[in-house]
Amino acid sequence: MYSVDQVAKLLGLHVKTVRAYVRDGRLNAVRIGKQYRISPEDLAAFTGTPRPARHLEASTIVQLDGTDRAEVDRLSTLLISAAEGARVEIVHDESRATLKIIILGGVAQTAGLLALVEAITGEHADQGLPR
Repeated sequence: MYSVDQVAKLLGLHVKTVRAYVRDGRLNAVRIGKQYRISPEDLAAFTGTPRPARHLEASTIVQLDGTDRAEVDRLSTLLISAAEGARVEIVHDESRATLKIIILGGVAQTAGLLALVEAITGEHADQGLPR
């Protein structure tokens, strides 16, 4: 939230001019105590400039116990080929038979990759029970 002073500096206007816009209803603002606060969305609407798009990303680590080299190779090949812009890292500890899959990417991409992991491993993600 911007103060009236901040908006005035951003727009190159006098503080009294910005307050007049708020009082006239040309610039939406919320009164907090004795001060007005202007949201980035309201400022963008007032100036006619769109707000920059947000970037939404997910970071996920999946641990799978009881893995052998063949399963690791199958999963890594499938996930890396299906990643399409997401980053996938595979860490296998043969001595513990543990696989960690690290996925960094968009939420929808990550969800799709997690669905592939679930389908390939035959594990139900919610209960950890075989399907």
